[in-house]
This record gives sequence, C-alpha cells and structure tokens, in this order.
Amino acid sequence: MAVQPSSSAVRALSLEYRGLQDEPVEGFCVKLLNEDNLFEWEVAIFGPPDTLYQGGYFKAHVKFPPDYPYSPPSVRFLTKVWHPNVYENGDLCISILHPPVDDPQSGELPCERWNPTQNVRTVLLSVISLLNEPNTYSPANVDASVMYRRWRDSKGKDKEYENIIRKQVLSSRGEAERDGVVVPLTQEDYCIKTKVKPDAEPVDMYDFYDDDYDIDDDDDGDDDDDELSENGEAWVGVTEIDDGDDSGNGES
Repeated sequence: MAVQPSSSAVRALSLEYRGLQDEPVEGFCVKLLNEDNLFEWEVAIFGPPDTLYQGGYFKAHVKFPPDYPYSPPSVRFLTKVWHPNVYENGDLCISILHPPVDDPQSGELPCERWNPTQNVRTVLLSVISLLNEPNTYSPANVDASVMYRRWRDSKGKDKEYENIIRKQVLSSRGEAERDGVVVPLTQEDYCIKTKVKPDAEPVDMYDFYDDDYDIDDDDDGDDDDDELSENGEAWVGVTEIDDGDDSGNGES
C-alpha cells in the first residue's frame, strides 16, 4: 500500500516550486513531470562555464518521499554522465542525499548528510559543484574515478576523461535544441540576478510543517497566485529559441 504524502510535504514542495519561479537560481531549470504531481520533477542542469562541462545540458528526474523534507529526495540522470559519483544507471551518489543516520564506515560527517533544512536549491547547487569537483574517496563509478584522477594528476595531459566528457556535452546539445533551450556558455549568461518583488512577503520556514495550512488560501481571495504555472514549468537561466512560431508551443 502506497504511503500517502503528508500535507506538510505538499506544502513544502509547493512553496519551493513557486520560489524557484519567483527567484530563479543560475545553473538549472525545473518543471513538473505531471502538473498534478508535486513529488516528481524533471530538472536540467547546465554545465558551468570554464569547466569540462561547459555547454552541457544534463537532464535528471528528482523524486521526493512522502515525508519530505524529513527524508531526502533521489536524483537520477537521464542524460549519460560519465562521472565518479554517478552510477551506470544514472543514480547520483552525493552526501547531501544520504539519510541522516550514523554510518561510520561511509566516512561522511553527519553534517554532510541530508537534514530538513536542505531544499531543492541546495541539492542542485551541490550537484553543479560536484560536476567540477568529484568525490573520488567513495566513488559510484570506479572507472570514471580512476580516469578523473589520471586527468587531474597529469594536469590535463591525459585526455581520456576529458574526451569522454566533451563528447557527452556535445551530444547533450542536441537535446537542448529539441527542448527549445539555449544553454548559457558565459558567466554573464549563466548567472542570474533576481529581484524580489516589492510586495513579496517573507516565507515563514516553520509554515512548512503546519499540516493545517491551506495551500489555496490567499488574503485577497484570488487563487491564481498560488497555483503552479500554466504549463507546470519554471525555466531558470535559459533562453527559449524563437522559431518564429507565436503559438506558444514552443555520491556511496
């Protein structure tokens, strides 16, 4: 029997999703797999400029547990990513996604693991950082880890790791084109500076755990501001390609 999501989990995800629309974060874009399901997101992570992954468009699925944010989400790459901390099936292995249990053999400190103050932003920003700075102490992909260390220790003279990444980046650009997305290549395009709306009210983090909260309640009686976007998407740090069609279719 499936465990029903808690109302606090629905509340938290609803606020986070709308927050990513109101205050975008550089380096990734998000959308819901299904407009009626807040617990499964599709994300696209852009390779940071001035790294091997520059120009890359790496798609992944993020699944949230029914008791989120008390338990961490899971992240699985759909795009092939040759990386020390990504399993062959695409599952990501990173400390921030590990449950907050005592596991001395893992070599991880409790503070490095998941805790309820983490959120989608911190997870995805950690993933972006991990692309350029892999954890090779407990790799999910041993071959990629060995190859990465050779590349790093040779100061780039051993090109095997670099060549694989560049091929995957090039391949991912085709998918970006199909999705109508221009991947940012410069720091200026990659970094987003957002402005908080003058009338925006601060979010009380403790409200995440208020099970009596009515998601559709609004002071002005208008539910429109509390609904997800019409197409369930929040494009962050991207530019849609104008094809001339105004129809709008556009770590272990």
